[in-house]
Amino acid sequence: MEANKTQVTEFVLTGLTDHPGLQVPLFLVFLVIYLITMVGNLGLILLIWRDPQLHIPMYLFLGSLAFADACSSSSVTPKMLINFLSKNHMISLVECIIQFYIFASSANTECFLLVVMAYDHYVAICNPLLYPVLMSNIFCIQLLSVSTIIGFLHPMMHVGLLFRLTFCQSNVIHYFYCEILQLFKISCTDPRVNMLLIFIFSAFIQAFTFVTIMVSYTRVLFVILKKKSEKSRSKAFSTCSAHLLSVSLFYGTLFLMYVRPGSGPAEDYDKMYSLFYTIVIPLLNPFIYSLRNKEVINALRRLISK
Repeated sequence: MEANKTQVTEFVLTGLTDHPGLQVPLFLVFLVIYLITMVGNLGLILLIWRDPQLHIPMYLFLGSLAFADACSSSSVTPKMLINFLSKNHMISLVECIIQFYIFASSANTECFLLVVMAYDHYVAICNPLLYPVLMSNIFCIQLLSVSTIIGFLHPMMHVGLLFRLTFCQSNVIHYFYCEILQLFKISCTDPRVNMLLIFIFSAFIQAFTFVTIMVSYTRVLFVILKKKSEKSRSKAFSTCSAHLLSVSLFYGTLFLMYVRPGSGPAEDYDKMYSLFYTIVIPLLNPFIYSLRNKEVINALRRLISK
């Protein structure tokens, strides 16, 4: 009986699949995705840093979003790539908690960065004459600082509460990274307090930030529709559409993962949602914001021509 109570300090990540024939093909697929993600996000940060014409609030926030995406992907993908080619899928409890914290901090920061970007678009379109005053450099740095501080503080609470849990039976995590809900499933301690707080805080943060974004864009939409110039309307819609697409992808998957009630055998769906917001969204974001952005494309041309 005492042997069964031995506390687990290492876990086994089963990954996306246990099919031997799929390990190498999946490794190659996700390696390419990861490399494109890093080149896209870090390249966007470099472009914004190097081009003086992009030294405005909109691109300061976009560069910060790209950094959060790079951190989010890097917290999960390298370990997953190693596990595709390795027979040893062990991860220590400390490594597990660090992996969760880095990802959760990046995701939380991204939530608030999306709000800041929506506010920036709102001021630029609804109050263009006051934009230089309202979006001063100091205020933009304050917005970024608050987003980052909240983003990093919120997961600390959940990490602290993880230490009240004990793991003394199964050490197998049927997932490709240390996702907090999966840790609750194998805990010997009742995790209902942890789950309740995850639900409450996730619901509050997602609802608050999402509603704030929607209110901003509702105001923006009314202003755009009042514009008489077709060119002005088209430019405003183009600027906002990329951000709204990114918001829809990000909040849709997070809501399905952390706020929806449990629904029977949903493990495969959970993996799909997790893949989307840990790997696919960081891959897509730099292209969503860049491909139809003339200022970014022109900056890239200027950099290449030097």
